Amino acid sequence: MTDVESPAYVPGHGLLRGRTAVVTAAAGAGIGGATARRFLQEGARVLISDAHLRRLKEYEAELAREFGDAVTAVPCDVTDEAQVRTLFETAVREHGRLDVVVNNAGLGGTAALADMTDEQWSRVLDVTLNGTFRCTRAALCLMRDTRGGVIVNNASVVGWRAQAGQAHYAAAKAGVMALTRCAAVEAAAYGVRVNAVAPSLALHPHLVKVTTPEVLEELTAREAFGRYAHPWEVANVIVFLASGYSSYMTGEVVPVSSQRA
Repeated sequence: MTDVESPAYVPGHGLLRGRTAVVTAAAGAGIGGATARRFLQEGARVLISDAHLRRLKEYEAELAREFGDAVTAVPCDVTDEAQVRTLFETAVREHGRLDVVVNNAGLGGTAALADMTDEQWSRVLDVTLNGTFRCTRAALCLMRDTRGGVIVNNASVVGWRAQAGQAHYAAAKAGVMALTRCAAVEAAAYGVRVNAVAPSLALHPHLVKVTTPEVLEELTAREAFGRYAHPWEVANVIVFLASGYSSYMTGEVVPVSSQRA
């Protein structure tokens, strides 16, 4: 599989200068890692978190070589409420405020519904939907006191479109969309915006490991541009939603996709 007319990387413009951001599942290669790097390029201070400690520390060191102490790594398993609380308390303790949260943590997998176990179903929902809930709740408890902030959730086009073997993941991502809309209505009262992105196919090494070449080829064929997205292309939209350019948007789910069907 090869890229078709991949675009040039867009330089930063200081859109998040002076802001403090937390990005979950940000240990490197995927959308979370790309978002952390993009936020740093836009001038933010970023706390990256992940349940995979080794990869997290390696990525922190990589980013620190370029951005110095603007990046901090805080291990966090979003299925653990105590770890979620520690993550957000650390952001406020180290930087005095919390401005942006990107809930990127999610877990996929492929299983036919008739053969899916309770454990497979529950694990995907606990990371993908319940984890987003836990982090959103923790963020809102802080942001309502400071009267402002932005939360961006990572959903998926699968939350709208059926895909065989993805019932648990699709249900979780549809739940993230509904959670985004409901949270936005409540958070508006204290000046907090909550939106989501819904990517289709953003290819990175971890996805390649868990997806067959045949499925990747099929998914790529659905894209109007004839190629998959780079994670940083999704990160660009997350930057837009986190910045003042989207100041009148809340409760929205923004597709980052060129799918035709």
